Amino acid sequence: MRHKAEKMGRNRGQGIIIGFLVFVIAVISICTIIFRSYVREFHKVTEKEKYDQYYVMITEDRKPDFWQSVYRGAYERGQAENVYVDLLGEHLSQEYSRSDLMRIAMTSGVDGILVESDESDEMSELIDEAVGRGIPVVTLYGDNTHSARCSFVGSYNLGREYGRQVLKLAAAEDTEDPLKVAVLMNAHALNSTQNIVCSGIQDALEQEKLQGSEIQMSLITVDDTNTFSVEESIRDIFMDQTLPDIIICLNELSTTCVYQAVVDYNCVGEIAILGYYDTDTILKAIERNVITATISIDTEQMGAFCVDALQEYYNYGYTSQYFTADVTVIDQSNVEEYLGKQEEAE
Repeated sequence: MRHKAEKMGRNRGQGIIIGFLVFVIAVISICTIIFRSYVREFHKVTEKEKYDQYYVMITEDRKPDFWQSVYRGAYERGQAENVYVDLLGEHLSQEYSRSDLMRIAMTSGVDGILVESDESDEMSELIDEAVGRGIPVVTLYGDNTHSARCSFVGSYNLGREYGRQVLKLAAAEDTEDPLKVAVLMNAHALNSTQNIVCSGIQDALEQEKLQGSEIQMSLITVDDTNTFSVEESIRDIFMDQTLPDIIICLNELSTTCVYQAVVDYNCVGEIAILGYYDTDTILKAIERNVITATISIDTEQMGAFCVDALQEYYNYGYTSQYFTADVTVIDQSNVEEYLGKQEEAE
């Protein structure tokens, strides 16, 4: 009886797993059918405009200002090239992972894919599958160096600029104690961009090292599962007895969370924050001298470069392996200019 019960339990467990897999496949299939219908309607509606190509952009999270700005740059460049660029997922009723969206795009037969990538094996396989189907893929912000992607659009200058800012702060310090620098790294990001940035920081510190100044750089892992986990990871840093002198943030969310933690723990003026991107919150924090500086990638240029890469590929059969977007340092010297631009845009 016992063996029979165990066998029935195993069969029930296998049945649940099989049922779940059937459900997932069914949902993706239904979503693909819906998206295919959307693509057909798109071609009918835009027949008068006579767009030459239909590209989709796929990101992990479409909501942040950063990605909305990248998409805006891609969309506007696409309009100039008779290409329609769609932020895939906005027209779907449910939230899907990047992998699912990649599969939907391939099955729907789009003309090109712009994807925020990582170095995972799954992403490599998906990119290679898309290319095998005749759909060129451009990796965006995060690369996948082992795949058949036709180009990568990002910025290799980001790390060096962070390094220069650290050296600038070190030169202003009147102390013989080592300067402690902490770089916040996402725990779940299989992203070569983080490693490239850290290498760039190290290169800048070694090549432009100040006489007599000692800089100790450490990497702190941040749980990036969700917004709450990021906040908790950063608060743990401030609960430590030994705080870093400089914190380098590699994304918009970490910058905002560190800014809030510095205020909450009364550490304004004690820790220099080098942030990422130029949201209204970040710019106002610079204006208030809470964030020392932020480094902003030209996001609209990044989006435009993605379309340029695909257009070159279609026109000539090849394109540049790398497109590097410009970066700008925003600090007390020019923050008013950027705040003014945002007010004008509103």
